[in-house]
Amino acid sequence: METNTEHKFRDYEAEARDTVKTFYRLNHTHQTLDFVRKQKADYLALNRREMGIWEAMEFLNELIDDSDPDGDFTQIEHLLMTSEAIRKDGHPDWFVLTGLIHDLGKILCLFGEPQWAVVGDTFATGCKYSEKCVYPEFFADNPDSRVPAYQTEYGIYEPETGLDNVHLSWGHDEYLYNVVKDHLPDEALYMIRFHSFYPWHNEGAYTHLTNAKDRQLLSAVRAFNPYDLYTKTDERPDVEALKPYYLELIAKFFPAKLRW
Repeated sequence: METNTEHKFRDYEAEARDTVKTFYRLNHTHQTLDFVRKQKADYLALNRREMGIWEAMEFLNELIDDSDPDGDFTQIEHLLMTSEAIRKDGHPDWFVLTGLIHDLGKILCLFGEPQWAVVGDTFATGCKYSEKCVYPEFFADNPDSRVPAYQTEYGIYEPETGLDNVHLSWGHDEYLYNVVKDHLPDEALYMIRFHSFYPWHNEGAYTHLTNAKDRQLLSAVRAFNPYDLYTKTDERPDVEALKPYYLELIAKFFPAKLRW
């Protein structure tokens, strides 16, 4: 895969936008275990609206992601940059489609959620925070940091419980996974559900909570990650020219409408 090698991505130290640091301060302060459970109970009923995939892409397009330090491009352009890079490298059609839809859960922002509750790197709640999370010092302001039962290595979980049983900080990954989980293979679902879980797939944290399935499918998440990260370039895709191909691809896997 060709990548943009002239720019250092995910650089949270050197000249990071002030909005990025502010975002993570809010995210790490307010993403408690109780908050995550409340959001799941609310949003995973999938009763906000019904939309097709392309309709959801157009709906998302008005969002600007304050957690992303890497560039100023529209959401639909990022989705197409990602999927086109995957297609160029000859990956299966489900992989290309995963690249196209992977960030659609960010429509939570358009349902009124603050960005700290939707985007950014995810982390495990209900157990000790990892120092491998971005800006780990901000966890000191999280109420859960003062709950002893939540600050042991395993916290509320059993060893090797599996990520399916871990309450990660709430965001677009978990939401979209639940929207599309009946329509894609496991590899695609792991890419969607855990692509923001950088402490795990990029830094090797939280492995004591993973099970055999997680370890097996970690390679799929890692295979996807470079496309999510390094396809951010200054060359904007021709959305209208690409639309017919992607409408056909979407129809191969998804019904005309999905519950969101």
